[in-house]
Amino acid sequence: MTPSIIDTLVQLRGIESDFVDAYGRPTTVHPGTKEKLLSVMGYDVNILSHLEQQLTQEIDDVWMTPLNPVQVLRDGDQVAFAVRLPIELVTEAVKFTVTFESGEIHEFTTQLVDHELVNVSDVEGAEFQEYIVQLDINLPHGYHSLILAMDDDDVIGHGRLIQAPNACYTPTAIAEGKKIWGLSIQLYCVRSENNWGIGDFSDLTYLIHKAADQGADFVGLNPIHALYPNEPDACSPYSPSSRKWLNHLYIDVTSVSGFSAQSIQALVTDPEFTHKLAHTRAIEYIDYDAVAALKMPVLHALYIENKTNKALQAELDAFIINGGKSLQTLIRYDALQADLKAQQLECWGWPVFPEQYQDADAPGVVKFAEENADAIRFYGFLQFLAAQQFAQASQAAQDRKMIIGLYRDLAVGVSEGSAEIWGAKDLYVTSASVGAPPDILGPLGQNWGLPPKDPKKLYEQAYQPIVDLFASNMRDSGALRIDHAMALLRLWWVTKGDSADKGGYVYYPVDDLLGILALESHRNQTLIIGEDLGTVPEEIREKLADNGVYSYRVFFFEQAKDGGFFSPSHYPVQSMSTLTIHDFPTLSGYWHCNDLELGKELGLYPTEEILQPLYVSRHDNKQQILNTLHGHGAISHNVSHQVEHVGMTQELNYGMQTHMATGSSALLSLQLEDWLQMDKPVNIPGTFKEYPNWKRKLSRNLEDIFSKPEIVELAQNIDAARRNASA
Repeated sequence: MTPSIIDTLVQLRGIESDFVDAYGRPTTVHPGTKEKLLSVMGYDVNILSHLEQQLTQEIDDVWMTPLNPVQVLRDGDQVAFAVRLPIELVTEAVKFTVTFESGEIHEFTTQLVDHELVNVSDVEGAEFQEYIVQLDINLPHGYHSLILAMDDDDVIGHGRLIQAPNACYTPTAIAEGKKIWGLSIQLYCVRSENNWGIGDFSDLTYLIHKAADQGADFVGLNPIHALYPNEPDACSPYSPSSRKWLNHLYIDVTSVSGFSAQSIQALVTDPEFTHKLAHTRAIEYIDYDAVAALKMPVLHALYIENKTNKALQAELDAFIINGGKSLQTLIRYDALQADLKAQQLECWGWPVFPEQYQDADAPGVVKFAEENADAIRFYGFLQFLAAQQFAQASQAAQDRKMIIGLYRDLAVGVSEGSAEIWGAKDLYVTSASVGAPPDILGPLGQNWGLPPKDPKKLYEQAYQPIVDLFASNMRDSGALRIDHAMALLRLWWVTKGDSADKGGYVYYPVDDLLGILALESHRNQTLIIGEDLGTVPEEIREKLADNGVYSYRVFFFEQAKDGGFFSPSHYPVQSMSTLTIHDFPTLSGYWHCNDLELGKELGLYPTEEILQPLYVSRHDNKQQILNTLHGHGAISHNVSHQVEHVGMTQELNYGMQTHMATGSSALLSLQLEDWLQMDKPVNIPGTFKEYPNWKRKLSRNLEDIFSKPEIVELAQNIDAARRNASA
């Protein structure tokens, strides 16, 4: 096959042939990877004539489309955009109409020949010319429409102009140098005296108040995206059904209007119910099926109870209308899945739905929606309650004058069978998955089972899906962490059937996406943190920093070439620092090598040749940590200088956390698990059923944590260290 056609398409579609891996080594993708990636993008790579025809058609389609779908501009940019027309029209008068988001209209009449000619092409025997048109107009920040018409008002082109700030939002106090701190939690892990076996939004509100009492300025969360009401054990927060909506299991049922009604109380005071509730609260690991079995019948009863609540029904109507197609897609999906499950049909996701339900807009789905409107509205009710309770938690943080308040986490994608893909199959490449090449977190590479967005389709849709995604996740949030921030630049695609190491990078329009991120950041007054771990080119870190995105610095990854750990005082100011993360062991687990033992048991480290170097490396790293802590006076001489004599103790644990608080990062996030000196991880990457991921609860009830004198003292020391670092 002629390699030039493949090479041309590889370049056009942003597929990278060579990259630098996590260990700094130049690497080339496996043979055949480029062809496989082009194939899942829709190209017939096996028949040369078909491939040539596809390439020609794509190029011709661009030339015959007068305006690009979208142009992202930053402050200081000239309003300029490409226009393509047949040669016979370039001397004709044309009219550009720019309609601001506010509705304000500006019109410009001109001829293309009066502007800069940049390209010429032959399309089916006709000459087309491309010009760069500049308009003398000051665009306000926002999303504006552009229409191209001939002098007789015949509209021949539509486009979008997005005007964005040069950098993301930073709160004034942080911009002025204040160093802040907060707690990060996996909300589902929270134990409390009142929740129903899983952390909920009332627990979150309680934690906000307790954290604020200690001087914290934020509470960080795991992704709280919508999962699967009818598949409760599909519980990974990083494999959601929709990233635009919320997980209904976080609803505090007892706070819902109507809970005190006699009919509801009869349900929740039934001896069998109270016995199951007590058991579900008490167990060490979350039983998602049991939690759902408790919550869903009561929530449905509350839905019935509130049908006569006119004020609530009016709010629910408005919520569903404002939720638009995205909400309709989710709640139809949830109701349909419930119906299929009741029929004992396979229903884990849309790929196994009956044929008439395979597409969200199919006639069969429309008919189902008409016949099951009340069931669908119930799932809208759940989203309404979740949004309401989350907003109340956010308001509590504002009332306590927290600088950030709630800090959310945006997952990198959605699972293959999700509602989000069901409603946008033209946008997602379902024959591939997002993952990562081999690195320190995954020596064999990682396949996350999350189909990627097609960057070409995203562009053709004027980036509206990404606008909606950013806006929905910044709502009621003072900060947003972009999981795998590299997704703004490139994603590691793995085609179905291949191992993760045989994937390849596909590039995305990073400058445009950063512009939209900055715009939504300012609109929502949300600080942005980019998780930039793993295989990350230095130039993207610089680009993220220039765009006001805060770096994510994890202590265990901040090592010099000689093995020593960088002092947190040397971290970039424009960063959030932390000791460890959800994919890593807790401090106690790390120190006692529990993760390595578990990895051996679970087959992640199948041979001693693999495992022993990890133990040697861990021993060396622990010695370097002791050297760092003693060198900075973070721990006393009660803790030996020699790692052979040091187990994890409270002084060592708390000393590490206080040491981090002295650092230069503007934000410091600490895990509640480490305050409690827990040893079991919440997630082990590379495992599925082998380990109870996303289920391990906190070791203490929330109400008990802040009554412990050692916890209060730790918080005081951290707060004092942050104040000193701000000076």
